[in-house]
Amino acid sequence: MNAAVSSKHDRPWLNEYPEGVPADIDPDAYASLKDVLNTACQRYDTQSAFTCMGKTLTFRDVDRLSRHFAAYLQNKLSLTRGDRVAVMMPNILQYPVAIFAILRAGYVVVNCNPLYTTRELEHQLKDSGAKAIVVIENFATTLEQCIQHTGVKHVITTQLGDLLGFPKSLLVNWVIKHRKKMVPAWNIPGAVSFKQVLAEGEALSYTKPEIAGSDIAFLQYTGGTTGVSKGAILTHRNLVANIQQVGCWTGLSLKDGEEVIIQPLPMYHIFALNTSINFMSRGAETVLIPNPRDMDGFIKELKSRRWNVLTGVNTLFNGLLHHPEFKNVDFSGLKLALGGGMAVQRAVAEKWKSVTGKTLIEAYGLTETSPGATGNPLSLAEFNGCIGLPFPSTIVTIRDDDENILGVGEVGEICIEGPQVMQGYWQRPDESAKVFCKDGAFKSGDIGLMDERGYFKIVDRKKDMILVSGFNVYPNEIEDVVAMCPGVLEVCAVSMPDEKSTEAVRVVVVKSDPNLTKETIMAFCKERLTGYKMPRQIEFWSELPKTNVGKVLRRTVRDTAPVK
Repeated sequence: MNAAVSSKHDRPWLNEYPEGVPADIDPDAYASLKDVLNTACQRYDTQSAFTCMGKTLTFRDVDRLSRHFAAYLQNKLSLTRGDRVAVMMPNILQYPVAIFAILRAGYVVVNCNPLYTTRELEHQLKDSGAKAIVVIENFATTLEQCIQHTGVKHVITTQLGDLLGFPKSLLVNWVIKHRKKMVPAWNIPGAVSFKQVLAEGEALSYTKPEIAGSDIAFLQYTGGTTGVSKGAILTHRNLVANIQQVGCWTGLSLKDGEEVIIQPLPMYHIFALNTSINFMSRGAETVLIPNPRDMDGFIKELKSRRWNVLTGVNTLFNGLLHHPEFKNVDFSGLKLALGGGMAVQRAVAEKWKSVTGKTLIEAYGLTETSPGATGNPLSLAEFNGCIGLPFPSTIVTIRDDDENILGVGEVGEICIEGPQVMQGYWQRPDESAKVFCKDGAFKSGDIGLMDERGYFKIVDRKKDMILVSGFNVYPNEIEDVVAMCPGVLEVCAVSMPDEKSTEAVRVVVVKSDPNLTKETIMAFCKERLTGYKMPRQIEFWSELPKTNVGKVLRRTVRDTAPVK
């Protein structure tokens, strides 16, 4: 955002900015993410970049391995500039190597959740037009079941221990391979291994592509009000801008080349993706946690070393706080605990402070804003229940349904302008038009207010979105799946409170077959929905409340006490 654009609105929050944080950043400081990452690899060279399961890659390692991988993509797969390459892995060392390689080769990264069902993966691969995919073998069966319906021509598979080094690599891969429940048998003709790609790529020449800031870096998929997953178009300039914004926001509190960040959130989620790239650009060592649900193993990792930064969502912090061993972790090096992806609950924040001695800092953003839009100062003494102040070069306004900007304390939709805001949804101009104001501001779909100092607070969500452990779940998608189940006449999906994940999915069904059971519906959903989208509760009603034109009244369903 240039000065002319940013000056069209008052920015009262600038008076609250931490010392040294500029009002605006230069989103064109780097031509592309490729240049950001290349610079980091040269500057920090032999320092630790990523650690996972006891194995560390230096910045030089990441540079070398990603160069080999990029050379293979360029020379062996006949891809052209701008082609989409999907990545489907948990947090393992192969992840940063793969995405850096795709970016530096001039292609577009399409992040895929490894837990996707066949239906969900097929939609994303078809919609993005991905021509290649890098997938961990544990979930290759999902790809096998849908690949023939997509445009994917090239498959690169990896095993969990591929980059762990001898002998750990052999041991881990052997153990995983012989636990058949963990790696179901699969057969994808023509698939090549991650190790083979690196070996062949080492002998191939890598060509540096000319990448502009306007080129697409990621198609980052998010849900939509129609229930159809949409790809947010995030350019290199979008990501470079957000790296600059977050970097200067944390600049005085964190030191370049010295910090250790614990990353339990999956890198296919925009929050983890951005923070991992961000901290890599500053020379930090990122410790990847493949399975944070293994709380014993997670805390063992926290106790094994000194660390400075932890990112997470409310449910993760809450889970840590309720583990008996968490209090025995050494928090003397902790500088920043950053909560995003979902609202941080006051009870969790207060307990966090009492146990760790550090304030849990809440930030706010969306997939469509790369994702950072606002954040609280790192010097915050006590949790304030706010999402903070707009980042540099970011304008946040509260607007009514007619897009009029409201005043201090007035409640309306949170709208965002800035160089980190997406270009629109991939091949969906109609959906893109719905989320932008006439003056270009992005409509977040969240309802909030601004106080007199410029701090923003979320009051409610405008849409019927269900937030499960930081992931957006959209009722229409759930309803579309349940409606396909034989014996279902009508269905309505709404949110319900849940202690573990903040919210869960509640489904109300009107039967067409009186013999239909809840167990049948659950089994039907299990084959078609990722775990966090699964209904927590299913109820049978005789009819659904509707408007005069036949639209189901979700709010009425949500506000009606559950039927046992």
